[in-house]
Amino acid sequence: QVQLVESGGGLVQAGGSLRLSCAASGNIGRINAMAWYRQAPGKQRELVADIISGGRSNYADSVKGRFTISRDNAKIAVYLQMTSLKPEDTAVYYCALDYSPDLLSSLRGWGQGTQVTVSS
Repeated sequence: QVQLVESGGGLVQAGGSLRLSCAASGNIGRINAMAWYRQAPGKQRELVADIISGGRSNYADSVKGRFTISRDNAKIAVYLQMTSLKPEDTAVYYCALDYSPDLLSSLRGWGQGTQVTVSS
């Protein structure tokens, strides 16, 4: 079983910055990808950014140029640096870990979510 613990959410004014952190622990094995998702009230959960095992990252069009995803393999952690925040970035942000604890399994673990609120 894998545990993911997020931190760094909060209330910020439009134009401000926040940095989200997510640390994973447990029987992880091989890390395939780490990602950040978000879910705003009344909307579906959407991918914000992900970073695969080779280091390549992908971003939603709505956050390109403003958000940066990074990871620390030694700490099994992923980060999301958010700048130039907009009210429409308000959501609960979740980290996700795609991992293979053995040769036959490919699993996904989720964090509990952290609230990000951007005031106008």
